[in-house]
Order: sequence, then structure tokens, then C-alpha cells
Amino acid sequence: MIIPIIISLFFMLSFSGIAYVLMQAMSAGADEYSGTYSADTAREFEDVFLFIPPRRIAEVGWTIAAAVFITVFLLTGDLATARGIAVGCLLGGITGATALKTPSWILIFLRNRRRRRFNLQLVDTLISMSNALKAGFSITQSFESVVKDGENPIAQEFDVFLQQTRVGVNFDAALANMDERIGSNDLTLVVRAIETSRKTGGNLTEIFEKISATIRERMRIENRIRTLTAQGKLQGITVGAMPIFIMIALMIVDPETMLPFLHSNVGIGVLISVAALIFCGAMVIRKIINIDV
Repeated sequence: MIIPIIISLFFMLSFSGIAYVLMQAMSAGADEYSGTYSADTAREFEDVFLFIPPRRIAEVGWTIAAAVFITVFLLTGDLATARGIAVGCLLGGITGATALKTPSWILIFLRNRRRRRFNLQLVDTLISMSNALKAGFSITQSFESVVKDGENPIAQEFDVFLQQTRVGVNFDAALANMDERIGSNDLTLVVRAIETSRKTGGNLTEIFEKISATIRERMRIENRIRTLTAQGKLQGITVGAMPIFIMIALMIVDPETMLPFLHSNVGIGVLISVAALIFCGAMVIRKIINIDV
């Protein structure tokens, strides 16, 4: 009689210890997310001139994660059995933890969109700066003319560059900071040309015109490639989204058939396998249609 009680106590102590360790790890991860991660993401948002407090970023991440967790738990879990609760919590926890990265994904999308707009504006900006240099302006004055008459985001980025030079940052260092902040290959080419011209001399107006023509031609080729690969992208999206739409439709039309499938080991294994195959297929299609110019 005593031995089973002792064994039960040991199990309770072990379970309590594991639960305590997990709670401590989750608490540390939550603090790290709400602190360092949110602050770093907020600073990166500032690079695209979106000034969002770190607390708001953390709130958005937790809200999306909670919504994803509840949705996945209701689809895959079952409150009637302990196994159903465990499965729902496991899958919901995995997807919810993944959803915490949503602010970073939004940031990547905004940075890419801003970079594309910057590159489009850079072509005409180089011609404008070349004309300004021909009129007798210095390189700094040509940047100021872009800030005064240009459009965002290129005017904003050049304005930050000029502000750095005014507070004592070296001209070349300010150029390097702008290049690193934007991450554009076209701007890197311009920065290297300016640095070379300042060190060795040369006709910077002709260099700007040639770079502008090169960027314009590359954009033309990229647009042509984008047009030719649009069908492949659409096919990949359609094929990847079709299983999801079919599952949702079946759950609406015949939930009695689908819910037991989601609550079984075989069904969950099939869903995981399908998700993995869709992801692999998407990566293969993306590798094929992404052509560097």
C-alpha cells in the first residue's frame, strides 16, 4: 500500500519539476520576445520610417499567436479526451510560436517594397544628380537637390545621409551607412562609383548616366522575366492553396467526416506530410522561377 503511494508521489514530483522548468523556459522566452526581440524589430521598422513602439509590436505578435493557437487547437484538439487536448496544445503551440515571427515577416515585406520603390526612383535621380553636377553643383549639393525636389523614399534616405554628414560623420562612412541600411545592389554600385571618383578622380556625370542606363536595362530584363514566370508563380500558388481550400470546404460541407480525421494520429500525420510536401514544392518552384539578372 505504501509503495504505490511513494511511486505516485515521485511521479507528481517529477511532473511538477518538468512543469516548473517548462514554465520558467516559457517565461524567459516571453520576456526575451517582449524585450530584446521587440526592441530590435522596432529599430528595424525605423529604417523604413515606421516608428512603432516595441510594446505595440509585442502586442501584435502575441495577439496573432493567440489567434493562431486557438484556431489550430479548435481544428485539431478535442476537449473530451486528454489525448485530444495534448495534440491540440502541441500543434497549436508550434503554429502559435511560429506566428510570433509575424512582425518580422511584415518588416521583410515592407523593406522589399521600399527597396523596389527606391530602385525605381534611383534611375531618374541619377540623371537629376548628373545634370546638377553639370550645372556646377557639388556632390553634396546634388544630394540636397534630390532631398528638396525628390519623392519618398529616396528623399528620406538621402536626407538621413545629409544629416549624418552635418553632425560630423565622414562622407564615405555616411554613404556606407545608407548602403547598408537600404540593401540595394543598385545603390551599392552608385556608392562604389562615388567613392572611386572621390579617390581617383573621373567624370562623375558620365558615370551616373552610364549607371542609370545599366539599371534601367536591368529593370527591363527583370520585368520581362517576371512576365514570363508569372504563369509558373500562379500555378504554384494554385496548387499549394488547393489542399487547404479543399479541407476547409469539406469541413463546412461534411464536418462529421473531417473532424474525426483531424483527431486521429493518421489524419494528423497526413496533414503534416501534406504541409511538408507543399512547402518543399513551393521552395522548388521559387528556386526555378527566381532568376538573378
